[in-house]
Amino acid sequence: MQRFTLYSGPLSMFGAKAQIAALEKGLDFELVMVPFDFEKLYTPRHPEVLRVNPKRQVPVLVDGDLALFDSTQIFEYLEDLRPQPPLWPADVRERARARLLEHQSDEVYFPHVVRLMGLQSQLDEAPARAAIEAAQAFCLQVERLLAGREWLAGGFGFADIAFYMASLFGERLGAPFTGDMPRLLAWRERMTRRPAVAQVAGAMARYLASVGRPVPAFLRGLL
Repeated sequence: MQRFTLYSGPLSMFGAKAQIAALEKGLDFELVMVPFDFEKLYTPRHPEVLRVNPKRQVPVLVDGDLALFDSTQIFEYLEDLRPQPPLWPADVRERARARLLEHQSDEVYFPHVVRLMGLQSQLDEAPARAAIEAAQAFCLQVERLLAGREWLAGGFGFADIAFYMASLFGERLGAPFTGDMPRLLAWRERMTRRPAVAQVAGAMARYLASVGRPVPAFLRGLL
């Protein structure tokens, strides 16, 4: 199996998803962290990112003459590339539920977090409070899903990776898990202890510390 290249960024939630999945699969790959800082963001854009992704964003995966973008599409490719260990459930209905939750993490929960990015100096004002409440309402739904189980969709898998990374940004930006989410808090501890997750989230924590940005309390043990 040839070595592929994964393009990500030091604070790319979607790139971190793809990287964790590749590590969980035990795949050999080259990781390219594209230039990023809080002033210029991703400017200038990496030429491979521009070539592959019309949205001009990481993650991008290049495997020989195959080039992919979008973290969910990369998940699907990695699952086909190395079926073991499986990161989608075997049962067709459970797999559909897991895929829906992965999609909801990105497209239902995370947009509330994105809204907070431009409201960091106004977290007590109505627009930010609305985004926080919506994000935490979603978290309470996930809290209920964890009744009687360790992982979000059967065994550990892509749904866990997606929500962990999205909720890490929620924690950073003012929409944390709360005391009425004990199952989610315990799940997050289990996630953070996984070697692949610790490697990727730890690198993100160290980057935040290196540029003087706050590190979420649950990641400080990875510094």
